[in-house]
Amino acid sequence: MKIRKANAGTLTNFEVLDFLRSRGAATDPTRVIAPMAQSEFKVYDYLVQTAACNQTKESIDEFLKKCKQYDLAKAEILNIINIRPASAVEIDSIIEECEKRMGERVEELVEMVVQVLPPPPNEPKPEEGMDEDKEENPIAEQMEAS
Repeated sequence: MKIRKANAGTLTNFEVLDFLRSRGAATDPTRVIAPMAQSEFKVYDYLVQTAACNQTKESIDEFLKKCKQYDLAKAEILNIINIRPASAVEIDSIIEECEKRMGERVEELVEMVVQVLPPPPNEPKPEEGMDEDKEENPIAEQMEAS
């Protein structure tokens, strides 16, 4: 592997995953023939379980354009892309002095993140016609039926 430009900048998890895929990483069990180190496969295995596996260059570019209005630091933007927070509580841990800087706009930012960046593969999408706020609780349902 050649270093083209040292310290060119930070990479999103999507960019790292894309790079590993271009080098031949896959979930194929015959990894012996691939020209990659075992550590690269471990990184790949981790990243395919995160939001990065569903992201696209277009969705990240759209997010970058839309988040300019929030005056976020580069590191905060990178963390939002990588973590893909879906609630104000998650955003609060990413943005320094969030309450002071964002105020009521936190919910607006969360809504934009949820709309623009795709969810991780293990996060269930709300189905149409179901109440999103109601969690399934079979014990509570049995008690109500009694």
